[in-house]
Amino acid sequence: MTDRHVQYPDRSSENIRKMEERETWSFRVGFLLAAAGSAIGLGNLWRFPFLTAESGGAVFLLVYLLCVVCIGFPLLIGELVIGRRSKRNAIGAFSRLGYREWRVAGVIAVFGAFILFSYYSVVGGWVIQYALANLTGGYGTDPETFFGATSTGLNAVFYQGLFLFGTAAVVAYGVRNGIERAATVLVPSIILLLLGLVVYGSTLSGARAAYSYYLYPDFVALTENITVILPAAAGQAFFSLSLGYALILTYASYIDEDRNLVTDGTVIVGLDTAIAVLAGLVVFPFLFTQGIAPGDGGPGAVFVSLATAFSSLPAGNVLGSVFFLLLLLAALTSAFALLEILVSVVIDTFDVSRRRATAGMTLAVFLAGVPTALNATVFEAYDLFLNNVVLVFSGLLLSIFIGWIAAAGMGEELANGRSVGRPFDTFWLFALRYAVPLVLLVTLAFGVVSYAQFLNGVFL
Repeated sequence: MTDRHVQYPDRSSENIRKMEERETWSFRVGFLLAAAGSAIGLGNLWRFPFLTAESGGAVFLLVYLLCVVCIGFPLLIGELVIGRRSKRNAIGAFSRLGYREWRVAGVIAVFGAFILFSYYSVVGGWVIQYALANLTGGYGTDPETFFGATSTGLNAVFYQGLFLFGTAAVVAYGVRNGIERAATVLVPSIILLLLGLVVYGSTLSGARAAYSYYLYPDFVALTENITVILPAAAGQAFFSLSLGYALILTYASYIDEDRNLVTDGTVIVGLDTAIAVLAGLVVFPFLFTQGIAPGDGGPGAVFVSLATAFSSLPAGNVLGSVFFLLLLLAALTSAFALLEILVSVVIDTFDVSRRRATAGMTLAVFLAGVPTALNATVFEAYDLFLNNVVLVFSGLLLSIFIGWIAAAGMGEELANGRSVGRPFDTFWLFALRYAVPLVLLVTLAFGVVSYAQFLNGVFL
């Protein structure tokens, strides 16, 4: 990919100097852990299990995995290329590469990150409340009542602010000293805790039935419900892989060394997908063992159904503490990345210090998220709009830009100037030019209809 011409969003000498002195990751493993951690997050441990249950179990898992390989992976590689090549934020990257008119794609991506973080921080607050309550027995034997009392209202607003404060405290220290250091501790901890819970879950009496539900698809159900399953699976692939809101692009902009981006992308996608699959192997055995229907609870499923299961199991307090600690660590790794997307735009565009940019964006996110902390319907409206419409549309624009506008030379860029091989180059460009846009167009159509039906149910 060759630059048409270099453009900076702000031509002041001070701003150009700051761009040229842009922070970088200190070592490759730090970048991979941070990128994988940003993808692992609540998308896998909170959203994936309840969405899988709502969408039919194994049939959803199958379509989700296909979406990851055929849509998610090519787009993630594309974001890596754009980020490393431009070394700019999600909006400035297009100008830096000489395609100023395509900045709208970056604006939509950053808008998606802002909306996502505004209600994601509310869920982070839920996790803090449950982690504390689990230690003290606060939700007792009735997690549903506890969730209803704590998931909305001023209590939820307070813990949303607490979660945002913890996130900002790390991001304010920068890429190396803040995000990278946190990721190198948190991501391995997440993996170890999750593997321990998987092993324990396999010993439960409901494990066999859970694995059957989760791993063996009913293809009749797939054909009957494809219009529901496809947009949900594609949206989850975007949510889980941090696509559509330029998170991977932003992290890749801090790479200062030459390396094979296909290898890096494979590691990131592999870790993220493995965590998602493992999350199901944790959640469903607990639910089936207690005779709890896996589709119950919606976004609150982890906090109601799973907490109910923990309260009925031997050593349930210990298990619950481990699980909600795991959930909190995962929430933070994604939160760092979401805030960094917003902060990087401010730092690259204006003459503002990192700490001031972090404080300003944290406050803006907090204010935007307050309505979702006060009203569950608003929360669902944010979530459906983001995942069914914004992220899919953003991914569609990105696939068109990479596949049709800026494809020249990208095959060499992927592997640091060395072709990764014609089979992969052919698959990658074909996917971005034809397969990805087609699937995303269909998904977007289904998503818009689904969201319109939701709004119709709310207002009529």
